[in-house]
Amino acid sequence: MSDKNPIPSVSVTYARTGASTSSNEMGMRAMQERAYEKRGEQYLLIKSPPASGKSRALMFIALDKLENQKLKQALIVVPEKSIGASFGDTPLSDFGFWSDWKVAPKWNLCNAPGEDGGKVKSVAAFLHSDDKILVCTHATFRFAVEKYGVEAFDDRLIAIDEFHHVSANPDNRLGAHLVEFMGRDKTHIVAMTGSYFRGDAVPVLSPEDEAKFATVTYTYYEQLNGYEHLKTLNIGYYFYSGSYLDDVLNVLNPHEKTILHIPNVNSRESTKDKINEVSEILDALGQWQGEDPITGFHLVKTPDGQILKIADLVDPDHQTKIQASLRDPKMNNDRDYVDIIIALGMAKEGFDWIWCEHALTIGYRSSLTEIIQIIGRATRDAKGKTSARFTNLIAEPDATESAVAEAINDTLKAIAASLLMEQVLAPRYNFTAKTPQSGPIEGFDYGEGGYDPDKTNIGFDEKSGQYQIEIKGLVEPKSAEATRICQEDLNEVITAFVQDKTTIEQGMFNSEIMPQELTQMRMGKIVKDKYPDLDDQDREAVRQHAIAALNFTQKEKQSALSNGDDEVTGNTALIEGVRKFAMDVRELNIDLIDAINPFSAAYAILAKSMNAESLQQVAAIITAKKIKLSPEEARMLARRAATFKAERGRLPSLTSSDEWERKMAEGVAYLIRMKQEASNG
Repeated sequence: MSDKNPIPSVSVTYARTGASTSSNEMGMRAMQERAYEKRGEQYLLIKSPPASGKSRALMFIALDKLENQKLKQALIVVPEKSIGASFGDTPLSDFGFWSDWKVAPKWNLCNAPGEDGGKVKSVAAFLHSDDKILVCTHATFRFAVEKYGVEAFDDRLIAIDEFHHVSANPDNRLGAHLVEFMGRDKTHIVAMTGSYFRGDAVPVLSPEDEAKFATVTYTYYEQLNGYEHLKTLNIGYYFYSGSYLDDVLNVLNPHEKTILHIPNVNSRESTKDKINEVSEILDALGQWQGEDPITGFHLVKTPDGQILKIADLVDPDHQTKIQASLRDPKMNNDRDYVDIIIALGMAKEGFDWIWCEHALTIGYRSSLTEIIQIIGRATRDAKGKTSARFTNLIAEPDATESAVAEAINDTLKAIAASLLMEQVLAPRYNFTAKTPQSGPIEGFDYGEGGYDPDKTNIGFDEKSGQYQIEIKGLVEPKSAEATRICQEDLNEVITAFVQDKTTIEQGMFNSEIMPQELTQMRMGKIVKDKYPDLDDQDREAVRQHAIAALNFTQKEKQSALSNGDDEVTGNTALIEGVRKFAMDVRELNIDLIDAINPFSAAYAILAKSMNAESLQQVAAIITAKKIKLSPEEARMLARRAATFKAERGRLPSLTSSDEWERKMAEGVAYLIRMKQEASNG
């Protein structure tokens, strides 16, 4: 590991208002109340973080649809059997609701023995019964739809938990069935996901199908800011050289409640012997004292005399017993029940351990959804738990290795994941164009002196966790779809941007690149590819809103780093950092925002956490890649040049002292040469 002191790439401090954990007179927490307000929608998509109460929100909605909207039945569909426990009998009336949630044991197919084929017959029996609620896995539901057809589910509610498992890919059967249901239009659908990156590379729904859904969004900021106990969340990627087993104790604190995910056996970080890896981790922690005869947990005595209780979910010979022990109610009722959980493919999605303070993952995980789910294991609120963290320990790139390209890719992907999580954890941005008609919005605090009609203003509403930011020259979306994207899906755009290999390589390591090549050209291409049906104005609006959201978050982090802070903090610091950025310039305008490299703060973090020699080697490899101007990029530059001419009355000049003006002129010259060459044959 680097001999430098590693710092978290993201560190956010929250206000602990208690708002997200307090309930109304019907027993609904904030997110559940928001979702229940839209209970009459036929198609409802709930995007909300882990631990925000999505399962109970669905209970409230489903009961209303059965009682007041006269649907025949409700089918609750979960990705794996263990998550079915979240939908067991719940006495909602004890907390003020008008009915209880009850599932007959024979209709909770997650608990039923046998294979999916037999359970499919149970689905048919349920559909012909007078009972109201069934719980089954995604697989059982898929097989049932294939056997009985979508028409068998008419006038019923289909509720899909962990909706990010669905995909618009034709090979995804659940996604294909969903399209069939919506085409028939005779069922109600409630979809729920704790991931903000739906499907990673492939979208969950086509744009035309997604437009049919009413969306309830409850942000990470709202969730964590409204906790009672948890105040700080840190996210960091740290590097090691050699075997991770030599460095794991540099990031694993035995006094923290930890879920440790060892690397997949096919990854470069793995030693290829997963059982031995667990043994070495146990040896590093202390002296093995045997196994607890009741739970099966390893007992390890640390050098300071503490006895650690460690659950091993890696060894297949012990998994059944350990899993049963981790389902015991003591797991969440007794903080000292278990100390560390070591896992490979388990203890991720749907795994509930409120005391978890540290989610430590060895090796890069290719799926952003998986990373979100792992982080969610540590973001539960619990008495006495004031901080939580996610650590990704990854192998430091070594230019002498044959696999250096793979190592660099993993490093860049880890940085991308960190950037995206930082965006998710920040308050929500609402950007508006500064015009003579602009004015203050009720509920927003505009800082000392209040709203100034002669300047661009930044307001913040702490209760809702939203910024209201005025930007001069900002293009506003005009279509309903572009407006929806700017309000709901900017993180989707940012995801595509920071995951683009060329973009992040050049943005991080090419010191000569102009920011506009990233913010205008690369982001412009990504928006065009992602939303081909939008017209030029709407695509430009989406581009500007996305790059503004990314750069505003990065400016605060950059400010903290320039002040020498060892922690990049959020909440109040983020608000003050964004306001300081606004005060340091004469006015906020889109040209200024486009002139910021979105990766400069991330590079500063990387420089503090990676060995300097390795960093130089990576930079040399990437900067050696020559990026040639493509015809498509030249056309984009020419369009920018046309806007330049409209504003200034002349075309950009190849001899200008302004680099970006020269770049636009190069694009125009490139197209002229192409036309000349074509005419000359």
